Amino acid sequence: MAATTLDPGNSTALERDARLINARDHRIKPGEIAVGVIIGRSSEFFDFFVYAIASVLVFPSLVFPYVDALTGTLYSFAIFGLAFVARPFGALLFMRVDRKHGRGVKLTIAMFLLGGSTAAMAFLPSYAQIGSGAAVLLALFRVGQGFALGGTWDGLPSLLSLNAPPKRRGWFAMIPQLGAPIGLFVATAVFAFLLTALKTSDFLEWGWRYPFFVAFVINVVALFARLRLISTPAFERLFESRELQPSPLSELFRDHGKVVLLGAFAPLASFALFHLVTVFPLSWFVLTSGEPPVRFLTIELVGAAVGLVAVALSGLLADRLGRRTLLGISAVLIGAFSLFAPRLLGQGAGGEWVYMILGFVLLGLSFGQSSGVLNDRFSPRHRYTGAGTTATAAWFIGAGFAPLAALLLASNFGLMAVGGYLLSGALCTLGALGHVDKG
Repeated sequence: MAATTLDPGNSTALERDARLINARDHRIKPGEIAVGVIIGRSSEFFDFFVYAIASVLVFPSLVFPYVDALTGTLYSFAIFGLAFVARPFGALLFMRVDRKHGRGVKLTIAMFLLGGSTAAMAFLPSYAQIGSGAAVLLALFRVGQGFALGGTWDGLPSLLSLNAPPKRRGWFAMIPQLGAPIGLFVATAVFAFLLTALKTSDFLEWGWRYPFFVAFVINVVALFARLRLISTPAFERLFESRELQPSPLSELFRDHGKVVLLGAFAPLASFALFHLVTVFPLSWFVLTSGEPPVRFLTIELVGAAVGLVAVALSGLLADRLGRRTLLGISAVLIGAFSLFAPRLLGQGAGGEWVYMILGFVLLGLSFGQSSGVLNDRFSPRHRYTGAGTTATAAWFIGAGFAPLAALLLASNFGLMAVGGYLLSGALCTLGALGHVDKG
């Protein structure tokens, strides 16, 4: 095989060796890409939800015991949002690493930083031990997570999309999104088990640390699954054709600034709902019900399973209706949901079940098609960087401080104020999709 095929300018020796091994007898298949994508995204979302659940059940009492429970949870959610602030900076740095040393090096560094930052939280001392230093360490570890997430974009979802049959774009687009309900289900199950098996004192002293160790192991497994795929000849051919090659941000915004902006706002309905059925309801239950959190974690487990089915269903519907059409319909339904559903969280167990199940159905249908809905508007030269940049911007705008904003609104103005926040996300999605259609 010619040197230009296996020896791109920004490859390392290790990556070139991996490509040579794979080039002899291995051809990548869409099914293999799908498995790699699901493993990678599930590991990232497991990390995400382990921290999110701990930010409700653990950190307010461990790190902020000197304030009331509501204020401690708000402080915890503020630190939660730091990852989304750090993520764009991580993306910028890791983009340089990608161009100079190859995406295998970039992905390895990013995944170990993500896993290391997550595992480090398992050793977090309490406020009783080091005072306000506990909050400083927690913030640093959270920034480390966000910074690492900026480098975990490997182009595999784009590779999956480019390998999809023309009439099954919606189905292949939803596959990466399966990682969210899978990650939520596993993280919730781990915490529910620990809360059931341990006394409250044992859970708060050492039991909560276990999921953070598990996260590191999962990240290592995910890293090898993804490295195996990005070293294949199929991935290399797309790299050479510039379909999956990083391009300078200045050129991306010069050529496709409007697409990046609209792509960041198009999924806001699903991204706002994302935290309003996962993180915020658990915090509201813990703060207002006075009941053990295991009951609500059980609802979350069922909701995650329902969400998994709804994400898969979104793929079938999108292939019939069109991805943007389904995303628009979902935004309208989320807007309608926002007008009445938040009040259900204050109506006891029955209301909680209705809110969560309906919410996860809508989340699955919308979130399943929210990723890269405008990526086909990027030229091949900018598709790799454009997809990653749009996703980073969308998460920052739509999700970064959603739990903090929702809890602030609910505690000061009542649950229906949360509905107003959700409605604003639905309107942003409809506005962005409307401008796309006009363009």
